[in-house]
Amino acid sequence: MRRALLLTPLLAVLSLTGCAVREAYVAVPPPPPRVEVYGYAPGPGYVWCDGYWNWAGARYTWVQGYWARPPHPHARWVRGRWEHRRGRYEFERGHWR
Repeated sequence: MRRALLLTPLLAVLSLTGCAVREAYVAVPPPPPRVEVYGYAPGPGYVWCDGYWNWAGARYTWVQGYWARPPHPHARWVRGRWEHRRGRYEFERGHWR
């Protein structure tokens, strides 16, 4: 009995944690990308990572692009993009390849 009482709060926390990790799906398409003026790279080897529209619960918000150094030689930046799948929009974040 005592063991069951100790496990109950633990199971409750684990079930809430599982609910917090969700993938967002959006029914409306994102606005067109903004044109960003980014100037010169801050140093040799930097790559511009484009800004993107992020879904913030009830609307899209713009996330500004930034300069970054590749994590390893020959790395290539793959920009983030919104994909229309199964009647909804899903965002695939930018990443290094």
